[in-house]
Amino acid sequence: MSKRVASKYKINRRLGVNLWGRPKSPVNKREYGPGQHGQRRRKPTDFGIQLAAKQKLKGYYGNIGEKQFRRYYDEANRRRGDTGENLVGLLERRLDAVVYRAKFVPTVFAARQFVNHGHVTVNGKRVNIPSYQVKEGDVIQVKAKSRELPLVLQGIESVERDLPDYLEVDHNQMKATFVREPKLADVPYPVSMEPNLVIEFYSR
Repeated sequence: MSKRVASKYKINRRLGVNLWGRPKSPVNKREYGPGQHGQRRRKPTDFGIQLAAKQKLKGYYGNIGEKQFRRYYDEANRRRGDTGENLVGLLERRLDAVVYRAKFVPTVFAARQFVNHGHVTVNGKRVNIPSYQVKEGDVIQVKAKSRELPLVLQGIESVERDLPDYLEVDHNQMKATFVREPKLADVPYPVSMEPNLVIEFYSR
C-alpha cells in the first residue's frame, strides 16, 4: 500500500499544480497552498524554483525516495547526451511507470502496488520490483488471473490519459511493448516538467 494514500494530493496544493491531471485534485478548487499560511505569496528564489521543479518531477512518479531519485540523476549525468532528457528516459523506463502509461491501472500509486503484488510479467517472467528498468523490445503483460480486477478495468476505461507512442499497447491481451526510451516532448505529462531545473538543483 502506498505510504501516501491519504495525503497524496497535498503535493498538488503545495506546488499549485494538478500533478496527475485528475478531476479530484484539490487544486481545481483552491490553487493556494495548504495550511493557514497557504495564501501568502512570496517571490520564489532560484533555489526555490529548482526545488519545486525537483519535487514536481519526483512526486509525479509516486513514492520515489530522495536517495533513489538522486541515483537516477547520477546515472543520467553519467550517460552521454542531455542529462535532463536522460533523467526523464530513466524515470519512464520504470516498470510501474510503464504499467501506468499503458493504462493497466488508474494511478501511479496503484501501478506501484500492482507490480509489488506480482500481477505483472516482463517477457513472460514475473517481476515485482516497481523500479525495474525495462528495455527496448520488452513485453510487459498483466497476468491472466489479474485482468478482471476492478482496478484494471478502471484503468482501461480511464479517459484522463492518452497512450504515448513509445508504447505499443494491446488491451485485449493486456500487454504493452516498450518501443523506445522517450524524450521529454514524448511524455504526456499533464503539467509542464522542467528537468533542466532539476539538473541545476543537483549540480549546485
